[in-house]
Amino acid sequence: MNDILANLMTEQPNDKTTDIDSLSSAEIMQLINNEDRLVAECIQGLIPQIARAADYIVYAFRTGGRLFYVGAGTSGRIGILDASECPPTYGTPPSMVQGLIAGGFRAVKDPVEGAEDSLELGAQDIDECVVTDKDVVVGIAASGRTPYVLGAMKRAGELGAVVIGLCNNTGTPMAGVGKLTIEAVVGPEVVMGSTRMKSGTAQKMILNMLTTTAMIRIGKVYRNLMVDLNPSNEKLVYRAKRIIELATHASEEQIEAAFTLAEGHVKTAIIMILSDVDAGEARRRLAKADGFVREALQ
Repeated sequence: MNDILANLMTEQPNDKTTDIDSLSSAEIMQLINNEDRLVAECIQGLIPQIARAADYIVYAFRTGGRLFYVGAGTSGRIGILDASECPPTYGTPPSMVQGLIAGGFRAVKDPVEGAEDSLELGAQDIDECVVTDKDVVVGIAASGRTPYVLGAMKRAGELGAVVIGLCNNTGTPMAGVGKLTIEAVVGPEVVMGSTRMKSGTAQKMILNMLTTTAMIRIGKVYRNLMVDLNPSNEKLVYRAKRIIELATHASEEQIEAAFTLAEGHVKTAIIMILSDVDAGEARRRLAKADGFVREALQ
């Protein structure tokens, strides 16, 4: 097992940073920045695979399915972060995108010894979420071999879910599981084995692409505006009204009136103003257009 780990790209020393411990703060940061630039270049070449993964997610959302991210350590926390941002940003129910981490919620903050080494715990967490053939499960592991993640992926596949892998090495055990494996090989880390750095950045960028693309394609965005946000606090109420203003160029009085009559629903308010209809008609048009503002306006 140690030989397998030693051969992983993510476990290799980085020749460019051998003397990093003798540099100034600014010089260290320049090296980190130079390496970070390589991440976007790597991901650009993976766009066809990431798009394919997003298409699976879009189909799941359109047919009542859910998206699960499964990871351990940094990978698990990144999945939970992406999942937790979907409800306020896109007005989705918390169940629609979920993040699972080895060791449970406590592991978001504190390491849980041995949790990531259990295939059974991964499978158990999938069973507890009642994963079905309508769902998509994305396993995330920089090494591509984390037992907890592989156990979850295998169990999800047995239940008929679409299983996707995301790792930062090639030729890993993850590659033999599921419909698609995205291998974002960003090279050795600035500090050897610290996969919270480039590997984690690549994972975060890819998850952003997956959920953002999927949300756009199910009607959560009009133009480039997040018209399905949940205005649950003062900042988001301001943002919601600002979005209505940008979409309609209406007066402050019109925006306030429409926002109130639409009960804070941004899409409804936009259609009310641009189509000069009441809230009920705006909702009817929106429902007929499956939630797509552009289609509802036509």
